[in-house]
Amino acid sequence: MNFGSRQGMEEPELNLTSLIDVVFCLIIFFVVTTTFDDRSALNIVLPKAEPSQTIPVGEPLQVQINAEGRYFIAGNEVLQRDVESLKTAIAQIAGDDRERSVILRADGRTPHQSVVTAMDALGSLGFSKLSIATVSEDSSSSTETARD
Repeated sequence: MNFGSRQGMEEPELNLTSLIDVVFCLIIFFVVTTTFDDRSALNIVLPKAEPSQTIPVGEPLQVQINAEGRYFIAGNEVLQRDVESLKTAIAQIAGDDRERSVILRADGRTPHQSVVTAMDALGSLGFSKLSIATVSEDSSSSTETARD
């Protein structure tokens, strides 16, 4: 019986390159597909007020105004700051649904005229369910105060 010598046998080798590629692709996939918080897009400091009423359940239209007075409708920036451009942008996003509730999220440092312009545009389009987002003085959590 010749068992042979062990000189000719190669040591088995385990190649991890393809496994590392697959794990890397999975990490990229999970990072890209995670959901992000909508409120982190704009840094808005809400004005303080006492909460009086909660908003109705449903998908409200969000109109945001930052500290410089720029408008964002459902996350999309309105390039011009006049009433007609704002009305056009709101009408495109909202469609024909005028019974939809609207949340106005204005930065506490925004010019008052910007808030009035947004309310004027919403009123002239026929929106009557307007809520103004504020924060409670006791806590830092945001609440919506209804204003008709």
